[in-house]
Amino acid sequence: MNDIMQTIAVYALPVLFAITLHEAAHAYAAKYFGDSTAFLAGRMSMNPLKHIDLLGTIVIPIALYIATEGKFVFGYAKPVPVDFGNLRNPKKQMAWVALAGPASNFVMAFGWMVASLLLGAGGVQEPFLWEMAKAGVLVNILMFSFNLVPIPPLDGGRIVTSLLPHKLAYQFARIEPYGFFIVLALIYFKILNFWVVPVAVLTETLLHLILSPLSFLLN
Repeated sequence: MNDIMQTIAVYALPVLFAITLHEAAHAYAAKYFGDSTAFLAGRMSMNPLKHIDLLGTIVIPIALYIATEGKFVFGYAKPVPVDFGNLRNPKKQMAWVALAGPASNFVMAFGWMVASLLLGAGGVQEPFLWEMAKAGVLVNILMFSFNLVPIPPLDGGRIVTSLLPHKLAYQFARIEPYGFFIVLALIYFKILNFWVVPVAVLTETLLHLILSPLSFLLN
């Protein structure tokens, strides 16, 4: 039980930031492109309580972590309401609204990596801070990779819908009511790993490459 509580303590802040900024980014992008639905619903906010789903963000992930000894964890936040019909160019701008969420996770993973470099450069030995920084990188890279899975209603699915020709986009979008169950099945049978793992590895490699000059200077 102590190990579980320590893990929750380490991951709590990175997960809250990852979820909050991801959902807020969707809301900001939607408003920028002409849809104020999320803004009027109070979702264009940095307040985590606006985005947390009690069941999906807290109860289910913790229960799965305990039940599977950390081998299988899944959760979700409240989806940001977006009326794509209100966008100035719905077909094109849907992709940008969808991409805003994963992009925020990429930026946060970058920020946590910078924090790790600064901890090392400052000679900080506190294990909790190191573990939190590592958790921040991991959580955001996984959220980035997972949300880009090309299955609606995930962000990757909406990006694909935006890029496809109208007729194909309409057919593809019809998957959305079943998308959640498809994703759960892919996770359970570990098929999703064939997407998430390579994307995560490439993302981490890219981040290290971007940060290599700073890493060189600090070391």
